[in-house]
Amino acid sequence: MVESDNIRRESLHEEESCKPTSLTVWKQSLFFSCNGFTIIDHWGNLRYRVDNYAGQRRMEDIVLMDAVGKPLLTMRRKKMSWHKSWLVFDGEVDDECKMRPICCVRKCMNLILLWQSKVLARVVFCVSSSSDDRFTYTIEGSYGRRSCRVYDDSCKVVVEIQRKATTLEGNTFGEHVFQLIIWPGLDPVLAMAVVVLLDKMFS
Repeated sequence: MVESDNIRRESLHEEESCKPTSLTVWKQSLFFSCNGFTIIDHWGNLRYRVDNYAGQRRMEDIVLMDAVGKPLLTMRRKKMSWHKSWLVFDGEVDDECKMRPICCVRKCMNLILLWQSKVLARVVFCVSSSSDDRFTYTIEGSYGRRSCRVYDDSCKVVVEIQRKATTLEGNTFGEHVFQLIIWPGLDPVLAMAVVVLLDKMFS
């Protein structure tokens, strides 16, 4: 009986670990004087936030925080970047930052095929600080319509951005409230950073 219970618990744990994480993204800061994002989890708890204070000194820096205001990631516009690239750093960084970025998010700028391409941007990660090996996520769809998918190197969907439906059949909340679905294998913090940068690139 004990062995049967343990197997049942392990099976339930494996089932839970395969389920995606669903977050509700509100394109609005909780503070009146800020622009940003408020991110709520499935249970209605504040999970992440972005607060861009009006008149702040470094408008090219965006900080993603947890519910209590601890910096999780800093997104910094890459200097002299015609392709509108952003570097993503762990935690909060200052002007003299020498840290290696976690990844770089690059807007797709193929002018010849732009009208027919579904690719919005690419996320390029460095595997380690001592390796030049890289892997890439590709973002396709339409951010303006809140309909995007993020694919890994094997073309597997790891993130989806969808319009959030209301309790009334056929109705949605509009572009300021939408749903972020993260499948196992990608950190939800990085997935939220992708959302923030898509908004900077395509809003």
